[in-house]
Order: sequence, then structure tokens, then C-alpha cells
Amino acid sequence: MGCYSAVCSLQLYGIAIGSSELLCTHERTRLPLYSICVSIRSDCLHISISLSHPLSSERPGTGCEHSPSAPSSCVKRAVLESRVREMEEENRQIRLQLSQLQGTAGQPADGGNYGNAAWGASADTGPEDVENTAEERANHTECPRSPTVLKCELIHVACVCAGHNASRDVVTLVKSILFHRKNPLHFHFITDAVANQILSSLFQSWMVPSVQVSFYDADELKSEVSWIPNKHYSGIYGLMKLTLTKALPSDLTKVIVLDTDITFATDIAELWAIFRKFTDKQVIGLVENQSDWYLGNLWKNHKPWPALGRGFNTGVILLYLERLRRIGWEQMWRLTAERELMSMLSTSLADQDIFNVFIKQNPVLVHQLPCFWNVQLSDHTRSEQCYTEVSDLKVIHWNSPKKLRVKNKHVEFFRNLYLTFLEYDGNLLRRELFGCPSHATSESVQLQGALEELDEDDQCYDFRRERITVHRVHLYFLQYEYTPTGDDTDVTLVAQLSMDRLQMLEAICKHWEGPISLALYMSDAEAQQFLRYAQASEVLKNRKNVGYHIVYKEGQFYPVNLVRNVALRNANTPYVFLADVDFLPMYGLYDYLRKSVVQLDMANTKKALVVPAFETLRYRLSFPKSKAELLSMLDMGTLYTFRYHVWTKGHAPTNYAKWRTATTPYKVEWEVDFEPYVVVKRDCPEYDQRFVGFGWNKVSHIMELDAQEYDLMVLPNAFMIHMPHAPSFDISKFRSSPGYRYCLQTLKEEFHQDLSRKYGAAALKYLTAQRNI
Repeated sequence: MGCYSAVCSLQLYGIAIGSSELLCTHERTRLPLYSICVSIRSDCLHISISLSHPLSSERPGTGCEHSPSAPSSCVKRAVLESRVREMEEENRQIRLQLSQLQGTAGQPADGGNYGNAAWGASADTGPEDVENTAEERANHTECPRSPTVLKCELIHVACVCAGHNASRDVVTLVKSILFHRKNPLHFHFITDAVANQILSSLFQSWMVPSVQVSFYDADELKSEVSWIPNKHYSGIYGLMKLTLTKALPSDLTKVIVLDTDITFATDIAELWAIFRKFTDKQVIGLVENQSDWYLGNLWKNHKPWPALGRGFNTGVILLYLERLRRIGWEQMWRLTAERELMSMLSTSLADQDIFNVFIKQNPVLVHQLPCFWNVQLSDHTRSEQCYTEVSDLKVIHWNSPKKLRVKNKHVEFFRNLYLTFLEYDGNLLRRELFGCPSHATSESVQLQGALEELDEDDQCYDFRRERITVHRVHLYFLQYEYTPTGDDTDVTLVAQLSMDRLQMLEAICKHWEGPISLALYMSDAEAQQFLRYAQASEVLKNRKNVGYHIVYKEGQFYPVNLVRNVALRNANTPYVFLADVDFLPMYGLYDYLRKSVVQLDMANTKKALVVPAFETLRYRLSFPKSKAELLSMLDMGTLYTFRYHVWTKGHAPTNYAKWRTATTPYKVEWEVDFEPYVVVKRDCPEYDQRFVGFGWNKVSHIMELDAQEYDLMVLPNAFMIHMPHAPSFDISKFRSSPGYRYCLQTLKEEFHQDLSRKYGAAALKYLTAQRNI
């Protein structure tokens, strides 16, 4: 039967894309013994074997679309019967030979076609959903299944991330991974100080079950690659993937390495499983480069670094760290880079150039991945050959500097897929992996304990639940640059806002030239709208000393004091001006406050400087340029003292009558419901987060400042003006809901009690004052 093995082998290795059938007959009688249907679809090999039993009147169907006609009926039944046992035995032997043949066929074949058409890549694809009878299952090999990943196997992912923009990109990448994942994950981030601060706070507040995060200081790795001249826009960070064997823990055996501009369209476990397809010598898995860059024909005198064929793209890498360390990877890539730099002078594509030279010299070390694991969307690539339908897509790589504006026949589809994850509610990704043990953090244990203490039958349960809700926080959502002043008098304007106050930002930036810390309460989709708004605004994009911190929406209440605290904690100056975003400070207030800080010796005393608040009911206002002009407008009825007609108590203690003629700062006493806007040291008490929505959120803060014996000093030549806007949703709820007002009163009483426990007899005056109202 050797001839049949030879024929079958030829068919298996020589088959073209499509399907074909091989009919095998007996060597002497020429009777049909079996037929083999072979088809390759999307790099997936299908082999089906059908036995042709000699006593059957016709040959069983094979399922191929182009089956040969049934054998001639002239074959005598007697001859068939005499050979039946012999043929059945031979059939059994042939099936055994074929199964062995299929087992060896999984090894990569040299000289494979572009991308993933080579035989060796076929083993990396997923199973087809085919239902077969028992007999068909015995004789049919479906697409070889991706090597299985254990249910709770930990998958390691590494990424180099530096700066504000890359940190935003990482969030979208992580969302796409979390959306599809079914396994625990451990992310390893090589970061600069900026990305470390942003991502560490984000993951800490995200609290995704079965996700671990580790950070590694990129500054400690710079010396490893700083000697390599690099023309790529990624700069020195584009070379750091070369250092991962040194940067990552020595007991980490393998890792998936990703660029920040990657979007996953499938479970990352499928990619992780390919490590099990590596031969003993293979140490790195890569997808072939889909542009003509390394062919050297893009323009006249184009001279790329040497590469094997089209070269490989390093946006998605499988690194077998254990084996790389064993072969001396660190020394090997260094020697390779040094040698090539003597003639190339610098890299054009950062680490990718060095990886490719290394692979050209050591081709046996690379495992070529199917190209749908890195569909590269730069201009003029062959990425369209990586997929024929949506289900073929695995990983999308926005590796053009143009990003979403890249030219591609299907770019609109890819862009929509990317935007889906960009605007996807990250709270929905906090799902448990059932059946997998989750290592609870101290924060999650504390949160669970607090939740268990709540009484769900309590009328104010929702208010109490909101107080302990952990909101995702993305610090420094946009580029931020601040250089401290040398005199330690600098002041940051601190405020919070939601989407309906976005229009105030440009005006505030025109009135206040100093640093600003803003916390924005938004959904994921609204955060992207804000990003587009800020990038399109000439005023906002030219101000780098404004820190924008996104607090993501969750729950039914506006957690106003939590949002304020995020802005307060991330101010970088010794002093803060605690304002609201719907107020415009007077022109020159920034410089005036810095002088007042020195004049009133705030560095050595406990003071809260009160900035008197006014308001206008006009949407168009000729803003007063001085105190004299403001007083004139006050007398004419163009301006009013803030909330004098609806909430006089809130600002009456400022003593506006005295302010009109004051030329020096004057002290005022705390009174019930006083809620001025103040300048204090940055280490002042935070806002009490039990107060959500409308009511008592600022009042409680001023009360605690007074309890800590801050002197309230009114500034004689400072003012701010409230601009009109539609009522907020929360004030509407306060006015219309008796239950809302009842719970607010309950929270007030509990706050008084807590204040008394915290500050003792000195705090009794607040409780007494409240009862005397």
C-alpha cells in the first residue's frame, strides 16, 4: 500500500486553496477502497476519509463538491466478496498511515506563500463548527484545533507605554482584550513616570477581577538602548521591547508583547495557545510585514535594514523569554545592532529593524504567525489578503502615523470596531471569571465589607451605596505640563464639571492663566466627545497647564464631592483656589492671589481666603475689569451678590456691605450654611463624599475648615461672577422629591455627629446652630 501513501502525501502538500478529492483503489483489483476529501479554507486543512465498502451498490458520499462518478457496475460481485476481508484490513492500515501523516503535517513548510498560506500556519487556526455522524467523526479531521489553554491559565501581556496619549491608547487596547477574554490576565507595563501615574490609578480604581498589573520603570532601561540612533516617531521607547528579557521578572517564561495601537477582535487566549506550536528551537512568534518596506523599492535610493523576505512586524510578538535568556538574547541583539549600525547609521522602524536583522541571521528561531494576528493598517499594505470575512479578523494594528485616517478599502469597518471599544463602558468589563480563583485586593475586601454592612431596606440605601462606590479615574486625560514656580506661592484653580458645563472651559482659561485642575464626570463616550472638543479648540489645545481628570459615570447620583476630591488631590501647587466651573474669576485674580498668599503669611498660618461671589442673569456680559466697575454694575442691577434672592445664607457672612469699601483683608465668622469659595493650602481637608447630587456639598466642607480653626479672611480686591445656565438634574430631583430631601437631612445629622466625634466639644456649636434655625 506504499503507493497510496505517496499519492496522498503529494496531494496533501501540493493541494491548492480550494478542495479536491482523491479516490484510492486497490492495487490489483482497482476496486474503490476509500476516498479522501482535502480542502484548505482560511489556512485551515480539512481531511475527510470515506470508506467504499465493496458490498455497497454505490460509493458513500464524501461531502466534496467535485466527487468523481461511481465506479463501473461491471465489477463482479463475486470478486468483491472474495476480497472484502483483505480490503477492510488494508483500509484500517491506511487510516492509521493517514493519521500519522496528518500528525507530521503540522510542522512549518519552507517557502510558504505570503502571510499565512503556508501549511505550517494552518495549525494555529480555530475549529469549525461541524456536526458529524459517529462514522464521519471517526474518519474526519477538522481544522486542527488551536492548542488548548487551561480554563484558569494565567496569560501574560507586556506593553511599553510612555506619555499621556499612549496611556489613552492602552486603555482602548485593554478594553478590547477584556471584552473577549476568558482567562486571568497579568499586564506588564514598561512606563515613564507619567504613564505609571495614569495607569496605576486607573487600574486601582477599575478593580477588574482576575487582572493583575505590574509596572517597570522605563528610565532604568534607557541606558540599554539610548546608544541606538532612531528616526522613528516612537523615540527611545520604540526600542525598549528589545530589553524585555531583562526588564521582566526572571521567572516569567513567556509573554505576549503588544504595541499600544492594537485592537483585539478575539480572545487573546487563542494567541497565547500558539506558544505550544513552537518547535524546540523557536523563541519568537511574529507576523510577516504587510508593506513593501523591507523590499527596498518604495522610492529611489530606499535602503531598509536587512530582513528575511518581506520582514516581520513587531506590533504583536510572542516572546519565549526562558529560551531567549538561554541563548543569550541580550548579547545577540546588541552585537547585531552594533554591526548593522556601522553601515545603516540609525534605525528607521525602531526595534523592528533590529528584530528583523536578527531573524535573517537566525531564521530557525522564528515561528511565523498567520497574518490575521496582526492586520497592519498602514498605507499601501497587503493587509486585505489576511481576511476574506469578518470572522477571520483577530488583531487590528493601526501602525500608520495617520492612525484612523489611514487608507484601506475596509477602513470604515475597522474604524467602527475601534470606536466601539474606545467608547465602551469600562464598568461592564468588571465581570467575574466564574470557576477561576480571584486574588482579592485589600481595596476590594474593604469594599465588600462596607457593602455587607448596608441595609437594603434603608430608605436612604442608594445614597449610602453611592458613598462607597469606586469610580474609575483616568488622570491627566490630555497632555499636561507644569513647571513649579520658585517662590512656593503658586495657586491652582480646582473645579469639577460634567458634559453640560463644557462650554465654560474656554472662558475660564482666558480669565485664569495659572494652573488648573479639573475633574470631569463623564461616560466613556462623553470622554471621547470631550477629547475631540478640546483638540479642536485653539484656546484649550494651547494650554498645557490644565490637568483634565476623567471620573467615569456610575450609579444614579452625581458624586460631586468625590469628583471635587479627585481634582483637589491632583493639584500640584502649594495652594488651591476651590471654585466651581460656572464662575469666571476676575481678570488678574491669579497674580492677586499669589501676592495675597505672601501678604497674609499663609505658609505659617491656617487661613482660608474668601473670594466674594457675584452673579449675572445675562448670558452676554461685559465683564468688569475692576472692582469699581463691578460696583457700578451692582448698583445698576446688571450684577447681584450671589444667590441673594434664593439662598441668602450661603454667602451673607461675606459681608458685602463691608467689602464695598474695604481696602484690606478682613476676618469673618462662620455661620450656618456658609459656603464661600476659598483659597487654602493644598493639604486642607477633603470634601465629605457622603453628600452627592445637590445640597450641602460645600457647606459641610467649610464647616470642617472652621472646625480645624481656619481663619476666614475676605479679600477686598478679588471677585468672581457666576454665569447663567439651565438648572442641573440634581437640583430638580431635590425640589421634586420628598424622599431626596429626607435623605439629605438624615445625612446632615449624621455628618454633625461624626464632626462631634472627630473634633469634640468644639464641634458642638454646629449642632446647636442647626437646631436653632
